[in-house]
Amino acid sequence: GNMCCGIVNDDLMLRLDKKGAQKALLEEHVREMDFTGRPMKSMVYVSAEGIDEEDDLQRWVDTAVAFAETLPPK
Repeated sequence: GNMCCGIVNDDLMLRLDKKGAQKALLEEHVREMDFTGRPMKSMVYVSAEGIDEEDDLQRWVDTAVAFAETLPPK
């Protein structure tokens, strides 16, 4: 189906809806994904410091999975 998250170097990459991404950017250790040189409105990076607790990682992944489940199948 649809991509929801991944690892890029030491960062967790998340696909969120625009509102979810804006909310995530208010948190420490989160920044816009700019893989192509331009920020992507619904994608964010979470640095390793932002996922140092297992609960943190699970929360982020659950959020991304929940969004991906709202997307039409490919």
